[in-house]
Amino acid sequence: MHTAKTDTAKTDKASIRAEAARFLAAFEAAGAFPVETDLLQPAGTLLDLYGEDIRARAYVTHDPDRGEMMLRPDFTVPVVQRHMANGADPARYAYLGEVFRTQPAGSRRPSEYLQVGYEVFDRADPVGADAEVFALFSRLLAPHGLRAVTGDIGLLLAAIDTLTTTAPRKAALRRHIWRPRRFRALIDRFTNRTAPSPARASLIAAAKGQGAQSLIAEAGPEIGLRSATEIAARIDTLIADAAAPPIPAPEAEVLATILSLKANLPEACEHLRDLCVDMPGLGPAVDRFAARIDALAHAGVAVETTPFEASYGRTTMEYYDGFVFGFLVPARPDLPPAATGGRYDALTRILGAGREIPAVGGVIRPGVLAQAGAEGRP
Repeated sequence: MHTAKTDTAKTDKASIRAEAARFLAAFEAAGAFPVETDLLQPAGTLLDLYGEDIRARAYVTHDPDRGEMMLRPDFTVPVVQRHMANGADPARYAYLGEVFRTQPAGSRRPSEYLQVGYEVFDRADPVGADAEVFALFSRLLAPHGLRAVTGDIGLLLAAIDTLTTTAPRKAALRRHIWRPRRFRALIDRFTNRTAPSPARASLIAAAKGQGAQSLIAEAGPEIGLRSATEIAARIDTLIADAAAPPIPAPEAEVLATILSLKANLPEACEHLRDLCVDMPGLGPAVDRFAARIDALAHAGVAVETTPFEASYGRTTMEYYDGFVFGFLVPARPDLPPAATGGRYDALTRILGAGREIPAVGGVIRPGVLAQAGAEGRP
């Protein structure tokens, strides 16, 4: 005999799936082709993309024939793989299914939940595709009283590329743009706001005085995974970095201004145009930003009241490299976003074995919508 609590839980799960099916039907009505992906995904692909960080957030298992596998942490990677293998351009895909993520102890967030998503692969008009996806999500989520927010990772990457500094330093900043604390520490070091750690300074001084190979030989036998050649190359990199001139303070100030920018879309565009005076290399990225605003307005989005936060998406959207967006539950800051999305052109290049195509998409989490709607119910 089922308890009332069990019956309620089942009804809730059924209603969440029914809501997800309605979103899926709307995506199909917008021209998307429905696709399925395997629950078990090769772990190697995800580890190559995101490093070992993904291991702590995914359920990992081992298959005797296929090796290390992960329960599907999201749909985007397998959908991109499918398209890059045999998809025709342009293409629109929709999907519905469970994803699996480990959660911090005590967070009470579900480790298994439904996602329903919409992905667009179209090289003809990237900013138009951005606007199409955001406008579609806005219309579908309008009855739920969510707060929309937009960002632009591409703008931040463009700002990094315009800095007067070495290629390795730019690469380090690009790599850690998703980790704000580490990014800030790098900026402080690259502008000489903070000095190198005593250990690093001592190592560099010793290596410059007697040579990396001599220093390694004095350290004793090799006991780690890195070879002496790899260690010497790393020491040479540290020496070269220590000799690099600092990033000019005005450029660092412009970057800080961009990272802190919050305004509605047209006002943000005006601020960015002003910053181009001090950082002219931003011009093409700001032109794309402005074109996207026009496309959003043409798609029916009220751009004058749509927020832009330049740092939005820096902690949760590691494969996005352009326009990003989210729909948040205003009264429930403890909940994850009810929907997120953005542009991921670089991901298609990585998974496309030499081919690439502009791509943008997003996912809705109907379980979050159900939690937000349940607030205040008996």
